[in-house]
Amino acid sequence: MTSEAKTAGPASGPLTERQEARRRRILHTSAQLASRGGFDAVQMREVAESAGVALGTLYRYFPSKVHLLVATMQDQLQHLHTTLRKHPPAGQGASERVSETLMRAFRALQREPHLADAMVRALTFADRGVSPEVDTVSRQTTAIILEAMALEAAPTPEQLSAVRVIEHTWHSALITWLSGRASIAQVKIDIEMVCRLIDLTDPDHRR
Repeated sequence: MTSEAKTAGPASGPLTERQEARRRRILHTSAQLASRGGFDAVQMREVAESAGVALGTLYRYFPSKVHLLVATMQDQLQHLHTTLRKHPPAGQGASERVSETLMRAFRALQREPHLADAMVRALTFADRGVSPEVDTVSRQTTAIILEAMALEAAPTPEQLSAVRVIEHTWHSALITWLSGRASIAQVKIDIEMVCRLIDLTDPDHRR
C-alpha cells in the first residue's frame, strides 16, 4: 500500500488498523459493484450498505463516487505492482520489458471490462478536487514502468519524458479499446511502438 493511500482517511492522517480494514472493505465492495455493472452500478449508498459502514463514514473516506473509483484504481495498480514484483517481465531489453508489463496490465483489465470502464471514466471525470488521487495513480503507473525498465542509474529527463508519453498512450489505448474503437491486436501494436521510445532515450543506444 502506498503512503498516499494510507494517509487517505477521515482525519487526513495515518489510519488505524481498524480504519484501514474498513477502507479495504469499502474498496473491495466498490470493485465488486463496478465489476458487475460498471460506473453506474457504484452507488454510494449501496457501497456503504454492502461494506457495512454508515453513509456519512463512507463520505469521510471518499467525498464522491469519483474519489472512490480513482482510489479503487490505485488499489488495483498496487495489486498489479505486487504481482509484477513476484513475476517480473522477461524481455531482453527495457522496451520489451515495459511493453510486456503494460500488456499484462491491459489483459488484467480486459478480464474485468466493467471495472476497467468504471475506473477509466472516473479518471476522465475527475476535476481538480481529485487531483491528489489522480496524481497517485500516475505515480504508481510511472513506478511500474520504471521498475520494468530496470535502470542502473536514476532516470534522465528524456527517459522520464518517454515514460509520460508511454503512460498517455497506454491510457488512450485503454479508452479506445473500451469504446470498441480498437482491437487487442491494435493495442498491442501501439504499446510496442511507443515503448521503442525507451531505446531512443538510452545513452548507449544513441552512441
